[in-house]
Amino acid sequence: MPERIDFPALLAGHTVVIEMINSGDAGLPVLAQLLRVAQPALGATGMAFVEFGPTGGRVIAATGAAEWALGRPLAVDDPDTVCLLSGPRVRQVRVGDLNGKLAGELAGSGLRRMVVSRAEIGGHTVGSLHALYPGDDEPDAEQQGVVAYLASCVAHMYGDQSGLPVHGDGPVVAALADGLAVVDRDGHVRLWNPAAAQVTGRTVDQALSRPLPFPLPPSGQVRDHRMPDGRWLRITSGDLPGPGTLRVVTFRDITDQQRRDHDRELFVAVTSHELRTPVTVIKGYADTLTDHWESLTEVDRRQASRVIGQRANELARLVDRLLSSAAEAGPGDDPPTPFDLGEALRSAVVDLPAELRRRLVLRLPGDLPKALGHRPSLATVLTELTTNAGKYSAPDSPIEITASGDGRLVAFRVSDQGIGIRPEHVERAFDRFWQGESGDRRGYPGAGLGLYLVRRIVEQQNGWVSLRPRTGGGTVAEVRLPRG
Repeated sequence: MPERIDFPALLAGHTVVIEMINSGDAGLPVLAQLLRVAQPALGATGMAFVEFGPTGGRVIAATGAAEWALGRPLAVDDPDTVCLLSGPRVRQVRVGDLNGKLAGELAGSGLRRMVVSRAEIGGHTVGSLHALYPGDDEPDAEQQGVVAYLASCVAHMYGDQSGLPVHGDGPVVAALADGLAVVDRDGHVRLWNPAAAQVTGRTVDQALSRPLPFPLPPSGQVRDHRMPDGRWLRITSGDLPGPGTLRVVTFRDITDQQRRDHDRELFVAVTSHELRTPVTVIKGYADTLTDHWESLTEVDRRQASRVIGQRANELARLVDRLLSSAAEAGPGDDPPTPFDLGEALRSAVVDLPAELRRRLVLRLPGDLPKALGHRPSLATVLTELTTNAGKYSAPDSPIEITASGDGRLVAFRVSDQGIGIRPEHVERAFDRFWQGESGDRRGYPGAGLGLYLVRRIVEQQNGWVSLRPRTGGGTVAEVRLPRG
């Protein structure tokens, strides 16, 4: 018998979600709360939401028995992705009927069926909502109806651009086209095409006979304007010929172009600052040794040499990050091979800076299964994750490295007790050059490339990486690799 839906609990939980939205919350925190509410009410073992973009999908929220999948990518040509994006909008899917890698991972977690519904806006799929179950019971019509309703609620969040999509190349942004409007001499809209409604979020009824939702540039000029939701529009206008005083306005979404321009400027600014700091220190201590060698004590000389070595290591790591980012680093064409994850982690720890090594607490089981991947790149992954953990936590606080495995996957985690990460930032943290909401690089130095490279390296080995807030404060970074 299928699980019966606890409608009172669902209604009470959904009320909490609405109150979060009314209080100004948005994006991933609201989505995660919606899944936490839905799982027990639906009698599901786990819940998950996959966001889809032009290049495929990624699990951006998950609960219960599906929590292990958080951060997992789904390639656009993966058979499971094709299955999720085709067929009826809401339906039951048996895990055994899937043909991709995901099927084995789900089965290995004891999950045998799921009720899935696509979240759609104007015919565009923005994601899919999944309620997962361990049994083979036939779905209840009410189960499918509730999952479809919740998927529509999530789609509405995407339509409002309220913190979703979490990726800049997400489905909503990708679907936008050029908008066209005609305004009268008072600046009121007389014509509003469908693309204008998509770009601005204003329907024809909401736009007609009202002022434009952005500044109108003088005739023949171009203006770039940032909308309240953070998107950038490039707006042009021109007078229509004839006796009237109408003006035609065209506008397009240039958010991606602005982001690329910003990335280039940020790259120059960050690298200039980050390279200058160690070079300045190295030069200063080297000049001191050269000009004052005879007057310095042996202790002073050793201290100067030690600082030069530390700063040279920092400089080398930064250059490696920059070169790896430019080359889209990864294991390349080397085939994945089984390797001892526990031994590889212990070996990688030896090469970490001394100030990090003294803070590490390793809890690695002796019977950890082998992982399938590229062992040499693991040192880079661990270096970046532990460096990141050390940067955002107190110098005397521990950094814990743990690991585990199951029938399909092997995972290790790097946990700190630092300032933590906000739920809405757990995906943005993997963007190139992203440095947190404060942007204070003097307090938290770095080029913003570490986590970007980690995700690239891990996903090229058919694994995935995710971040989450740590219970009690701090952040947990988790890497999952196929079992060897």
